[in-house]
Amino acid sequence: MGELDEAWAAALAEAEQRARAAGRGDIVDYLALRNSNDLLRQTGVDWLMETFTALAADANRHGARIQTSREDTHQFRVGNSTMVGPLLTLSNGVRNLFIEAGWPRVPRHGFVSGGGLARGNLRHLGIKSADVELILVRLNNGTPLWQLENQTRGRKELHESFLKNQLRILLDE
Repeated sequence: MGELDEAWAAALAEAEQRARAAGRGDIVDYLALRNSNDLLRQTGVDWLMETFTALAADANRHGARIQTSREDTHQFRVGNSTMVGPLLTLSNGVRNLFIEAGWPRVPRHGFVSGGGLARGNLRHLGIKSADVELILVRLNNGTPLWQLENQTRGRKELHESFLKNQLRILLDE
């Protein structure tokens, strides 16, 4: 967890303590929901990053030469909002696949549009037609689920097979 995340978590914990002491159940409930949502967000983002990392490692065991790098405090824009989270870069020669996912961390960052918990992008350097926008939603049973966001065709569930296809584009297969 980064310093900003630690400071934010400490501030939220302190706010919850003050709200309890003041008998403000509404604020306590809000902060509990926020903590729950942050856990779902982190779980979803971790799954996306770990899945791509594992797929790249597997491809390398089978002869690919994918190089990986990761930045944990990456910021990117979605509409008027700023998302903060990791950026995973997979490189194969001159080709690059950028995997970014995150959510607003402080009020000035805005909010996740579309009723989601987090947003993400899969971007191929120089192959704009392969780029994909992602949204993390909460299912009725409470579990997080990444969906492909398409302005004209709506949303579609993201599966590992789709991530493998994104890796094939990187490998030019």
